[in-house]
Order: sequence, then structure tokens, then C-alpha cells
Amino acid sequence: MHRNNPLVVLSEDDVKLAEILRKQIEMSGMDVQTFHDGSRTVNFLQKEAASILLLDINLPDIDGFDVIKQLQSSHIEVPVIFLTAFSDEYYKIKGFDAGAEDFITKPFSFTELIARIKVVLRRAYGRSKDSVSGNVTLFDDDFEFCGAIVKPSLMQIIFKNGNSVTIGRKELGVLKHFSSNENTILSRRNLIHNVWGKYANVKSRSLDQYIVKVRQLLKDNGADAESLRTLHGIGYIYTTKPGMPDMTRREYADAFDVML
Repeated sequence: MHRNNPLVVLSEDDVKLAEILRKQIEMSGMDVQTFHDGSRTVNFLQKEAASILLLDINLPDIDGFDVIKQLQSSHIEVPVIFLTAFSDEYYKIKGFDAGAEDFITKPFSFTELIARIKVVLRRAYGRSKDSVSGNVTLFDDDFEFCGAIVKPSLMQIIFKNGNSVTIGRKELGVLKHFSSNENTILSRRNLIHNVWGKYANVKSRSLDQYIVKVRQLLKDNGADAESLRTLHGIGYIYTTKPGMPDMTRREYADAFDVML
């Protein structure tokens, strides 16, 4: 899916209000994808990358808090602003504890909403609207990975089998960093600092899940997923040298002069 503008996902059960919000947000120069329940919101975000999620708490199937839990369990990172009629401090605290960036109580002015969306976008992605991750922007050149062509401008990877798949920001950042460091052992800390940022608080287990997701994407589309290897206790390596043999942890460390 090709988008030049930030994509706002709006999850609001009030159909009339959702339509008014959609028009106002689009008038401010952003694209909008609207849903009226939590399940379809989650399903969309599991497949497509979004810039921000505007989320009602009181949805007809699952509430907004459960939406965030499901996204987090799928390792999907998207800034969230709650839009809700609940004004009690209890809900605000619960919303921020769940990981929301902001909490806006209905009724609100459209001018304030747009301003607060822009604040969250700047805080989440930096001042450059073209930043995708810590090491990728939308203006970066296409690059090759495992025989596939990765297009940062479209946030897509095009495989030899003809499949074109939209990928998330962090997956794109991971692919770019590996592509820029072929046949080089990369520690978990190195990957996190380059893709998420120097001060990012990302657990190794979460990083492993992104690697698993990337490897599965390669495998599902006939690419050489084995070229992206996990070196337990060391980090990762993207091997492009033909016929590179499997090595033990000690052999990798000796071959690449890495201290265990």
C-alpha cells in the first residue's frame, strides 16, 4: 500500500462521529483508515503499517485496552491516542499504563485533536516526517535482501515470486541494517541502537521476535531465510557469501574476531 502522507487508523464505534473525524483529519493532510470495532482494527494493523492509532475505549466487541494488549502481543508498535467519553481519572491512568501516548476526552475541538496528533507523531518519529526508523528514511534508495527488492519509499519488499508485501518500520530498519553490514556479526545492542535509537529500551526477546517475523516472511516467499542466522550468545549475521558453512559459536567468534 503506497502512501505519501501519515496514515491515521481511527477506531470509533460512532459511525457519524468517525466520518466527521475522517474528513477533518484528511483536510489536515493525513490519510485515514476507519474501523468501528476492535477486532478489525487489530487485523488491519497486523498486516499494514500505520503512523498512529486513534482509539475509542468503548468498542462493541473488545475494548480499547484489549486492542492495545493484542497489538503488543503481536509486537506491533504504533503510537496510540485514546479518544473517549470516559473522563474519570481511573481511565486516564489505565490508558497511560497500557502504553497510550495521549488521552483526549470527548467532546473536543478538531483543532486541538489535529495539534495533539502532530505532537505525538513528532515525539514518536522525530522531527523529520520522512523518518521510518533510526536508520531509514522514505527517501533512501531501494536495496536488495536475500534476492528480494526492498523499497523504503513504499515500505514494501518485492520478492522474486512477484509477491509485494508491506512491512513495518522496525522490520524495514532491521533489513536495512543487515543489508548494510553483510557477512558481519551484529550484536543485539548494535541492532537496537541503530534501528530503535541509542536510548531505546527494547528487550532482546522483543528483538528476537522481529527477527523471527522477518525470517518467516522470507521463507513464505521462497527467499533464503537461512542467510539470516542467529548466533546464540553472540548476535546475528546476514551471510551473502555462497557456500558459507555452518559453524559453531566458537568458530564464528574465531572467524570474525569476536570475543565470547
